[in-house]
Amino acid sequence: MKLLVYGAGVTGSLLAAHLHKGGHDVSLLARGERLAALRRHGLRLAEEDSPAVEQVPVRVVEHPGGAYELTLVLVRAHQVDGVLESLAGLEGDVLFLLNWAAGAQPLGEGIGHGRVLLGFPTFGGTMDGDVVRYRAPSLMTRRVPMSIGEPDGRTTARLGRIVEAFRTTGINAKAEPRMDAWLKTHAAFEVPLGQAVHAAGGPVALADDPRAIRDMIHHIRRNLAALPTRPVPRAFNVLRTLPVGLLVAVFRRFLRSPTAVHSGLSDASPTAVAELDRLAEQLRACAGTR
Repeated sequence: MKLLVYGAGVTGSLLAAHLHKGGHDVSLLARGERLAALRRHGLRLAEEDSPAVEQVPVRVVEHPGGAYELTLVLVRAHQVDGVLESLAGLEGDVLFLLNWAAGAQPLGEGIGHGRVLLGFPTFGGTMDGDVVRYRAPSLMTRRVPMSIGEPDGRTTARLGRIVEAFRTTGINAKAEPRMDAWLKTHAAFEVPLGQAVHAAGGPVALADDPRAIRDMIHHIRRNLAALPTRPVPRAFNVLRTLPVGLLVAVFRRFLRSPTAVHSGLSDASPTAVAELDRLAEQLRACAGTR
């Protein structure tokens, strides 16, 4: 497939590299300092703290012009409006792989409702200068699928083609019939967690503050209760039913783990905070329409 990955942050860079290695014709769209770094040194990846840096020859572009079968959008939630403007006059399907709790309606209004698909990426890591550092896949992370779905939950031919294209590159992708509910559920969990981590000064610092974790859990429970549909996946219901003391212990262990430390939770940048604010706004709008 001829693909455009729109967004050259951690997830976009890792996905572009993976799809390129899988044989797809991939272009990676970047702007500003990230574009300059990619043009100087190329797309550079490294595993966690390894000194070995891999350079992947992915084509880098500044604008989304051209004929692509599929555009994969991996940007922050508060950056979506600008993406919609730049994609409005183009053709081809657009898969939004990002934090988003506002549903498909505003996306379709910007680029055409028939072009929109929803999803969420499973790639994660951190930026080290111009090098993307990632954790080696484990047995557990390999089992977590990249969920992709049509806004109305249908099983369509294009959805099947995209899922299969990802699977042929080794990405564990699956069709999710309730993708919008999945994204809203994830935001209901992600916003309190991200805000608590930022307020504490990082995941390890939050792990050392059980009271702050308790407050975070109560915030998550309020968000889940306010959702217009049942949580998806259903496993999130345990956050509403398990004793708070047990959940505090689970979160403290997770926050100290390499998974948490080497993830976006450690990103205290203004863009990370702005995304959480945008998601919180979207969740409040969801609760108001219940």
